[in-house]
Amino acid sequence: MCTVIGEDRPMTAASQNLLSGAAQFARYAFPPNDLGYCGPAGAEVLLESGQSAIDREAIADRARQFEGAWVYLEIIAAAAGIDDPLDARVVEAYWIGNDLLDRVDPASCAEVLVHRFVGQSTSGLTPSATKPAAEALPHHGFHVFTIYPWVGMLGGSNDPVAVSVLDNCRIRSGEVTEVAGDELQVLSRPLTWDGHALGLGAAQLERVRWADAGRSLLGEVRPGQQVALHWSWACDQLTPEQLGRLEHYTRLQLDTTNTWLATSA
Repeated sequence: MCTVIGEDRPMTAASQNLLSGAAQFARYAFPPNDLGYCGPAGAEVLLESGQSAIDREAIADRARQFEGAWVYLEIIAAAAGIDDPLDARVVEAYWIGNDLLDRVDPASCAEVLVHRFVGQSTSGLTPSATKPAAEALPHHGFHVFTIYPWVGMLGGSNDPVAVSVLDNCRIRSGEVTEVAGDELQVLSRPLTWDGHALGLGAAQLERVRWADAGRSLLGEVRPGQQVALHWSWACDQLTPEQLGRLEHYTRLQLDTTNTWLATSA
């Protein structure tokens, strides 16, 4: 069980920052953890952390068990000179993207990732690669489209399985159009694949969860808000600045991936 910090226990500005980073990590990590794709058992702890002041060390202990995410947080924190990988700025950089990513040297990042994910790469990020992985970026989109095997599994233009997994695993945005109990209706642009390149299609309506029996990853939601989507969950509210950065890094990653697909065909 996680320890809840009581209202009578004062928090410094630094500890509030750490807690917000831990809570943000929990929000984004919960959906795949709940599905059993990554991280330790007991995903409900992460769900509750979206609305409670969960003890930082408990969340940090769980975060270290997310083998795919933790190494990226360490890379970002080290490059930025930040001691804590769960600092809110570091967590935001990994899931959404921010200027901390500009401080990371791609070659150094690639070297770390080669040894960490050897055998799992699909984009030439391997020990035998003949060119530097100049595109290496400690961002969740890079992990989805470079380290995960699904891009390498894309086949003909009608390949719904791989495209669906990539679309659900990436962090994408959606505009809330309706709130119905524990579900939201959102307008979101889906990932597309024409047999040669990945892209983003016209916005479509989809239904996602934002709460489970009243336990929510978010605070209040209302139509018109932009939310971050991970698998079938709305896991965060996006400011206009965050939305812009997420769109930027999404496009950057798709361009990088399509370049690799074209050269490796």
